[in-house]
Amino acid sequence: MTSAQSALRTALSGDVPPAELRQQIRNDQGSEMRHRRDVLTVSLVGIASMAIVSLYQMGKVRHLPDPPVSKPHFDSDKVNATEEAFGYGMPDGPLTLLAHAMNVALAAAGPPDRARTRPWLPLLAAAVSAPQAAIAAKYLFHQMPKVDKAWCPYCVVDALTHFATFALVAPEAVEAARHLTGTSQTRH
Repeated sequence: MTSAQSALRTALSGDVPPAELRQQIRNDQGSEMRHRRDVLTVSLVGIASMAIVSLYQMGKVRHLPDPPVSKPHFDSDKVNATEEAFGYGMPDGPLTLLAHAMNVALAAAGPPDRARTRPWLPLLAAAVSAPQAAIAAKYLFHQMPKVDKAWCPYCVVDALTHFATFALVAPEAVEAARHLTGTSQTRH
């Protein structure tokens, strides 16, 4: 094991041996671990959605298919080729992939009881996912309906995954904050 790997392991899981960490992560049925698995699932859905958008934004795919309905007005090509979508110095699809990847890594990090043993991890997960959800809300409730006057189903799915991620990490973050302030409730 390299010193960097050892330092990362210590920061994320303390002195929990890898075999025990594997057993805990894979088998723990507590609500915190179930929520972390759900974060993984919704983040992977978001990655799939934004992978398609990224292929379009990078020119690999020339057209994004939309649902065959007249209302609401779907036009994924228009939504994903706006100045806003390229306003970060690069397409926003790959940036969103990175955001989901961070959520995946944070969901996987640490033992099941990390709200008590590594409270900084759930607090970081909330600090990372909250602005993602806020940006998703801006796109979903302002950018697409008011500015673009068109909808992108891939972007709608992506926004919903960001909302779900924040909702799933929030309870563990609250428990971590309670632990840090000494107001943590005893588990039964």
